Amino acid sequence: MAGRQKEKVIPDEVHQNQILRELYLKELRTQKLYTQYHVNPLRKVHTITRKPMSWHDNLEEPADARFLNLIHHAAHGPRKKYTETQTESQEIGWDSEPLVVQGDTLEATHSSPGPSDVEPSSSHLR
Repeated sequence: MAGRQKEKVIPDEVHQNQILRELYLKELRTQKLYTQYHVNPLRKVHTITRKPMSWHDNLEEPADARFLNLIHHAAHGPRKKYTETQTESQEIGWDSEPLVVQGDTLEATHSSPGPSDVEPSSSHLR
């Protein structure tokens, strides 16, 4: 013989309302309102660029002299910024001054012999 089957009690509207009210009050007791917000240090922050056509972003702001000096300094080449090389790859070509100074005495060795078959003279180009 099987056990006795219970009859399912259908709650009426008053009973259902009382259950919902108890759930609501329990939620209100356990709920905490957070008003202090901060950035999560474990997540990356994605910056959003300004809109180029918005009027409030394009207002003239006073120029900061220190900031402008930093920008201009960063635009210089490495030779103007530093007195010596900062990386191994900068060592190649850092001293670009020629070792032998070309003067009037060496012009004879660097002059071209004249027009050849491959290279037309300047009179033919005019």
